[in-house]
Amino acid sequence: MVIIIIVLQAIYFFADFSSESNSEALSQQKIETFQAQIDSIKLARAEADSLKIYPFNPNYITDFKGYTLGMSVEEIDKLHQFRDEDRWINSAKDFQKVTGVSDSLLASISPYFKFPDWVIEAEKKKSKVKAIASTPISDLNKAEAEELQKVNGIGEVLANRIVNYRTKIGGFRSEIQLKDIYGLNYETREKLRQQFQVFKDEEFGLININKAKILDLVDVPYIKYELAREIIDYRQLHEKISSFEELSKIETFPSDKIDRIQLYLSLN
Repeated sequence: MVIIIIVLQAIYFFADFSSESNSEALSQQKIETFQAQIDSIKLARAEADSLKIYPFNPNYITDFKGYTLGMSVEEIDKLHQFRDEDRWINSAKDFQKVTGVSDSLLASISPYFKFPDWVIEAEKKKSKVKAIASTPISDLNKAEAEELQKVNGIGEVLANRIVNYRTKIGGFRSEIQLKDIYGLNYETREKLRQQFQVFKDEEFGLININKAKILDLVDVPYIKYELAREIIDYRQLHEKISSFEELSKIETFPSDKIDRIQLYLSLN
């Protein structure tokens, strides 16, 4: 027995068991590699199973497309019936009104709606018109400087300039006279006109250019004494002024202001 024990101990101390350890390490490495492959396959399958939505025109949703989007058969039929009547959906709101889809479904698919550019522009114009229509209009001839400053682009200086000019000419007869305000550009002028207009509550007296005297014409804000005299001379030379455009033949006449001058004159 003693000899057997000694032999076994010698085998234990001198035998090489490294190959067995290497075999176990190699086996563990294979398992880890295999698990990584399984995880990769699962990830790829999950991506394949998920629904990818690309931008689309909701007017052309097919039965299959509607089903994949989560629409019911009834909702899809409503859409097709609407389109069979040769009518068009132009917004997400229209889509929900026609199909009756839930708010949650609309929220998930409407970001992918793609309408033609002209439809988008038309909707923007429609919204702008509605916004303008809902804005109360005030009398430009009664507006205080503080009220005018509420318009984007009009500060204290411009507001006071408008009020002072209005006082100088005895009140605006038309919004086109805003052209005469120094520093008031076209865009700001249009914004102002959306909120303030000249109310035609009173009849403005017109001066008959074919009977007026020099002092009568001088009452027109745009006509000074020298120009008034030239107009009278021209009228006498030609016996009558037949049209306002005819006044442009007078060398010093401000043709660029003819649209405002006509607010004060008549031909008869």
